[in-house]
Amino acid sequence: MSHDGVGPRAVLRSVAFLTAGALAASALAACSADDEQKSKPVAAQDVAPAARALVSDGGTLRWAVDSVPETLNTFQADADAATTRIAGAVLPSLFRMDAQGRPQPDPDFLESAKVVSTEPKQVVVYRLNQQAVWSDGREIGADDFAAQWRALAGKDNAYWTARNAGYDRIEKVERGANNLEVKVTFAKPYADWRSLFSPLYPKDVTGTPDSFNDAARGGLKVTAGPFSLAKVDRKGGEVTLARNPRWWGRPAKLSQIVLVAVPLDQRAAALADGRVDMAEVNPEDAERITLAARDKGSKPLQGPSATPSGATGAPGPEQQQALRGFVIRKSLEPAYTQLALNGSRGPLTDERVRRAIARALDRTELAGLVLKPLGLPAVPVGSHLALAGQDAYQDNSGSLGKQDTAQATALLTEAGWVPGGTVKEEPKKKKSAAGPQDNKPPAQHDPRDHANKPADEQAGRHLDGEIQQEQGRRPGGAPGAYAPKGTAAPGGAASGVLAKDGKALQLRFVLPSGPGAKTLRTVGDRIARMLQKIGIRTEITEVPDDSYFKDHVASGDYDLALYSWPVTAFPATDARPIFAKPVPAADGSLSVEQNYTRVGTDQVDQLFDQAIATLDEDEERDLVRKADARIWATAASIPLYQRPQLTATRTNLANAGSFGFETPVYEDMGYLKKGAKPSPRAS
Repeated sequence: MSHDGVGPRAVLRSVAFLTAGALAASALAACSADDEQKSKPVAAQDVAPAARALVSDGGTLRWAVDSVPETLNTFQADADAATTRIAGAVLPSLFRMDAQGRPQPDPDFLESAKVVSTEPKQVVVYRLNQQAVWSDGREIGADDFAAQWRALAGKDNAYWTARNAGYDRIEKVERGANNLEVKVTFAKPYADWRSLFSPLYPKDVTGTPDSFNDAARGGLKVTAGPFSLAKVDRKGGEVTLARNPRWWGRPAKLSQIVLVAVPLDQRAAALADGRVDMAEVNPEDAERITLAARDKGSKPLQGPSATPSGATGAPGPEQQQALRGFVIRKSLEPAYTQLALNGSRGPLTDERVRRAIARALDRTELAGLVLKPLGLPAVPVGSHLALAGQDAYQDNSGSLGKQDTAQATALLTEAGWVPGGTVKEEPKKKKSAAGPQDNKPPAQHDPRDHANKPADEQAGRHLDGEIQQEQGRRPGGAPGAYAPKGTAAPGGAASGVLAKDGKALQLRFVLPSGPGAKTLRTVGDRIARMLQKIGIRTEITEVPDDSYFKDHVASGDYDLALYSWPVTAFPATDARPIFAKPVPAADGSLSVEQNYTRVGTDQVDQLFDQAIATLDEDEERDLVRKADARIWATAASIPLYQRPQLTATRTNLANAGSFGFETPVYEDMGYLKKGAKPSPRAS
């Protein structure tokens, strides 16, 4: 899951060692009346909203993506953010996310969808829009639902699926009064039933293993959305979406959307050269574009310097002039960046040490380090499972307590780590690093991509996609991990370095070395300085981006790491694999799913199980909040800040930019008519 998150609120009884299992029931019940108040997103979306009457008909939007996707099937393991973006424009999604990250039925596809029975079994009836048809003229109906259920139920191994959460709880899918009424009966209650059948593929794709596994990777002959898939040009690095003539909803304003593969560090040049009209950019390029546009009244990014410190070179006069035609749209992604503590080895197996690290961190300072220079609210995240604005959000960081150096030191003392102890010096290991010495910089790759790819085939849809931007898979999806670049931690030991049994308290902090990871490295350096104050040494090791997540985080070869998880509207389903208690596999190895901190508890698993099985929405929300409070108490994952979303768009592009939680409305995107200006809200 691509940001900050802070969890449910629980009372910290004392500075003494407190296991997750000992977290008092009364503490978890601290979801008091004040918690019931609805929170608001920390930052609103920034998409230059304009009424459709002000948007011209026609035109092409060239939109930067990380790469042409390997597959167009979102249910396969190598699906990425571009896969998700394409599916959103050309396939049905029964529910869309609103600005608060809540699922809302899409009237273009649904007349209604509701639970009509809970006893003896849960039954959901979908009534489809009578005008909804596939691009070949066939109406969307029960056969498509049934075929997708069979493909994703997990019972037929011939289908290569990355996830089947929810579909595996369905007992049968039937036609109702007619083909436009779909009756779904569940064998087990499923709270997150709204997450299913979005996107919905035609039975031509899901009907056979061959079409599902292979045919849908490179093309989609049958679609149903405001756009259709016109061309996939892997050699040229482009995917072309064309206005769908069979679309029954509001006609798309744009004639085409062309997704253009452009690495993150080359996007400013691509914008200036006219190769793309919209692109998510890094903070350095955002500052450059803002400076170029300042003469046109663009609101500048707030920050101490007028010159982008991370720019790879001063732009030439022609390029600078071209960049004046763009503006930076700023919001926060539905994802948070966390400090992960590997609880499976070394000092971090002791929860007291993990809690001490958490108490040493000034999360407000860390959030400000990243977000204040961008002019975004520097608010630490309070939940692992939801973000401010979502129904399940509640600040549960109280389970660990506020930053307190004295309390952090007391926890370390209790764990047996004392200053001035005898330290047996070990031979220094050669530092594995990448970057400055290399003439060839690491390939741009978002660690979230790896995070979005499950540790096993049962893992949920995180990172993403997600879990997720997530920088190799980048915007549009929130993939898993994202790491900014930074300087090495202070090398020398602090005067009060702690020791136990002849060993200094030293932790290996692994960070990505690529140009897109500057922010993570800066944050990592600041964290190292905070830990130095309580006597903990950190050895920062920078590794190539393309190996960061797979070879270090996912494999457990780290003590401390920074990466991001996306947050969805369905935490009981999507977040469970991230926090599930690792269990021994049949071959003797440890199955961690996506729990790369390798710390979990039976109580957290039970709360997730209860949340997914209740059909009472208030009860599900409360159970998710309680699960989050317990996750905080384990101190294995410390949410820091919600990830910034910086999108450069042409100044006359409307209804597009940094979408925040909300699903893009592809049919409303377009270029403003001459003399028109964005209106307060789209209509």
